[in-house]
Amino acid sequence: MCNKVDAVHVPDGFLDPATSLATGALAAGTVALALRKARAELDDRTAPLAGLTAAFVFAGQMLNFPIAAGTSGHLIGAVLTAVLVGPWTAVLCMTAVLLVQAVLFADGGITALGTNVTLMGLVAVVVGYGVFRGLSAVLPRTRTGVLAATGVAAFLSVPASALAFVGLFALGATVDVPMGAVVSAMTGVHLLIGIGEAAITVAVVGAVLAVRPDLVHGARGLRTSALLEDRRPAAAGATR
Repeated sequence: MCNKVDAVHVPDGFLDPATSLATGALAAGTVALALRKARAELDDRTAPLAGLTAAFVFAGQMLNFPIAAGTSGHLIGAVLTAVLVGPWTAVLCMTAVLLVQAVLFADGGITALGTNVTLMGLVAVVVGYGVFRGLSAVLPRTRTGVLAATGVAAFLSVPASALAFVGLFALGATVDVPMGAVVSAMTGVHLLIGIGEAAITVAVVGAVLAVRPDLVHGARGLRTSALLEDRRPAAAGATR
């Protein structure tokens, strides 16, 4: 934990059985609800985007980027997925990604799967998408406004997941690590990881908005002209 910080992938045996069972039950209930709610978010056009987004998040979580002092982090992808295909579909995508990683690559434990789904598929999605919707209500209804809300939401989703882990660690830790060290590692480093999360998320959402703004769940209700108007001055200057 001191020389390599993963973005909230919890291994087997890190939390006691009671805590793991509780998060497993919470994750299972959330996924069951998401299976019903996601039907309203998906159609023949957006379902393929959900698959592509899950594949991108899977790849992004497998690649770590250096942070500082020997630590590293990786994309969580909760806000990226929620903005592109909707929050309920995001829960399902994140769960699928975490399940494949745990079973095939031992990235996160099998017994800790419910904990990881709770942290990255529930907390990160709920906090991140909640921030996105709140900012979208007050920011300009343009492409810049959508991307600004996306960036802030993606940034905050990372420390939110980290703090949720700190709470679970306080309740059911099985390893002898001082609580102060856990809080320091999970908050300080994950604020830096959040910057990378925001940059990747804004870049990907911006790319999709540039070519198919009608597919972006978080931009529904905005006129295509409003999403493209931020690009017109640059385009006009290039023409001259």
